[in-house]
Amino acid sequence: MSVRHRSVAAVAVALLATLVARPVAAHVDYVTEDSGDPLDAVAFVAEVLSDPFNAALFAGSGLVAVAGLAAYLRVRPTIVDVVVLREKLAGYGDLVPWMLRLAVGLPLVGAGFQGYLFAPTLSFDPAASPLLRLLFIGLGFALLFGLATRIAAAVGLLTYAWVLVAVDPLVVLAVEYVPVFVALGILGGGRPSADDMLLEVASTPGSYYGRVDPVHHLKSFLDERTGPLRRYVPTVLRVGMGVSFVYLGLIQKLADPASALQVVEKYDLTSVVPVDAGLWVVGAGVTEVAVGLALIAGFFTRGAAALSFVLFTTTLFGLPDDPVLAHVALFGMASAVFTLGSGPLAFDRRVGRPALGEEEPVAAAD
Repeated sequence: MSVRHRSVAAVAVALLATLVARPVAAHVDYVTEDSGDPLDAVAFVAEVLSDPFNAALFAGSGLVAVAGLAAYLRVRPTIVDVVVLREKLAGYGDLVPWMLRLAVGLPLVGAGFQGYLFAPTLSFDPAASPLLRLLFIGLGFALLFGLATRIAAAVGLLTYAWVLVAVDPLVVLAVEYVPVFVALGILGGGRPSADDMLLEVASTPGSYYGRVDPVHHLKSFLDERTGPLRRYVPTVLRVGMGVSFVYLGLIQKLADPASALQVVEKYDLTSVVPVDAGLWVVGAGVTEVAVGLALIAGFFTRGAAALSFVLFTTTLFGLPDDPVLAHVALFGMASAVFTLGSGPLAFDRRVGRPALGEEEPVAAAD
């Protein structure tokens, strides 16, 4: 890749990351107490972009990003570092179930002790609802230990559906739980996990545990049945993560600019990058939607996942009262997507770039 093309791509990424880094990954409802005076979303965006400076900065950033991506796709260079990284990540595939179990197990335990239904905005009184508290804590620890993982994931998915239908549809703020539960239902506990250890003991002839084992032969059966679906786990995770980003950008920011403006004002974000507060909101919303659509389409998947991880990390430092546990599932998803790449049904599979040797197959452009 020429120095010029590398510079264009680097400037595009740096500009976008700087413009939206702090508020981009935040759930607005997690850090604001009310929505403020309602604003018409279309009128708000039109007003922000009617300012010549705002319009020039917004359009210029977008054009630089598009030009950088177009130049990269046109050249499609072989970068040794990226090829080696992909080969190394391929060896981490068996650890993905562990990543995902930690990603949802920890926040579920926290939700049980603190008293909220997946999203911190949906609180309940743990003292008045001890069974609900026990459910979340039990699910969390079962997933952390990897004990009856598929059963715990199924119960977690049903619990999420119950909250969505019967309690409050705003649980979609924590929609990232859904693809993780689905992925764990396909993958099982992986290793290290209690399921894996107990299965080994139960499968050993002459073991005492094998005589009384109630469920681990079922695990072997499910491992075999879900085997053909494993290749679609990267697709499930990246699409789920993409949907979460699109929701954050479109619904929480662009469709509700009043709440997003409160975040900008509360954390004085205009002092970080001295641009109009409205441009912060529009820029953050559009960027989140763009990253989400890229993940859904499987377009530069690992790059989008890496950018997401950086944005989540920056948010934790930039928004000091943003609940950390509420974002752990997103961290886990980003790590898993970065590890697995795009998977099937992705644009990356159609725009492969040459591998190191001519005799090697074309690798996915993720």
